[in-house]
Amino acid sequence: MKTRINDIDIHYTIEGSGPWITLSHSLGCDISSWDEQAALLAPNYTVLRFDTRGHGQTSAPPSPYTLEQLADDVHGLFQHLGITRTHWLGISMGGMIGQTFALKYPGVFASMVLLDTTSRRPPNAQAMWGERIAMAQAGGMAALIDSTLARWFTAPFRAANPAIMARIEAGLLATPVAGFCGCCEAIAKVDVFDRLPEIDCPALVMVGDQDHGTPPEMARLIHQNLRGSQFVVIPDAAHISNIEQPEFFNRELLKFLTQQPA
Repeated sequence: MKTRINDIDIHYTIEGSGPWITLSHSLGCDISSWDEQAALLAPNYTVLRFDTRGHGQTSAPPSPYTLEQLADDVHGLFQHLGITRTHWLGISMGGMIGQTFALKYPGVFASMVLLDTTSRRPPNAQAMWGERIAMAQAGGMAALIDSTLARWFTAPFRAANPAIMARIEAGLLATPVAGFCGCCEAIAKVDVFDRLPEIDCPALVMVGDQDHGTPPEMARLIHQNLRGSQFVVIPDAAHISNIEQPEFFNRELLKFLTQQPA
C-alpha cells in the first residue's frame, strides 16, 4: 500500500491484529529486513512496516533529509492510519527516527525498542558520512557493498550465510543513491542524547556485542539516559543483529513487550 505524505509516496504494509507496533528499518534496507519479526508479532499485534523516505518503494527526492523530516513522515503516516498509540521498534536509522519522533510527538509511543543505534554524532561524523555520500555518488551503491556488509555482520556469519548476504546485497544495490545520500545527511547530524531524559515511555536498548558502528558503549549511555529503560547486549552480533541473531533478539523482544500494558 502507498499513501501521499509530505509530498512523497510512502510504501507500507499492515499485518496481524492487536495493539499497534511500528517497525523502522536501517539505512540501506527496506521493510523486508523485518520479515521474521513481523511474522513473530502478527498473531498478537497489528504490525506496521514502512519504507523510509529514499528507500524501498517510498519516493526518493533529492537530498539532504533531516531526522525531523523523517519523523514528520512517520507522523503523517500515523495520522493517515488513525494511529494515536503504538509500540516502536527501530534499528540504527530507525532508532534515531524513533528518538526524534518521541521528542517531537510525546505520548504516542507505548514503548520503544532501540536496536544498534545512537543518539549523538561522533566528532568525525561529517567526514565519515561525507565520504560514504561521495562514494555512492561516484560509483553507485555497488561501491559501498563490501564495506557495508563488513560493518553489518561478523565475518563468521557472512561466511556461513551466503544466501542471506546475497539478499542483503541486493537490497543495498536497489537503494536509490539519492535516498541513501539524503538519509546519510540526516544521520550525520543526529544530536538528541542530552534530551533523552525527556522521553517518558518504557524502553529497551539492545546492541550487538561486535557492533563497531553504534557500539555497546553508546547503547549503554542511551540506556543510562532513558529513565527506567532496560539494556541487553546481543552476543556474537554486529550491526544488523535482528538478522544475525534472530532467536536471541526475538526472545528478548517478546520478553520486553509482554511486560508492557495491553
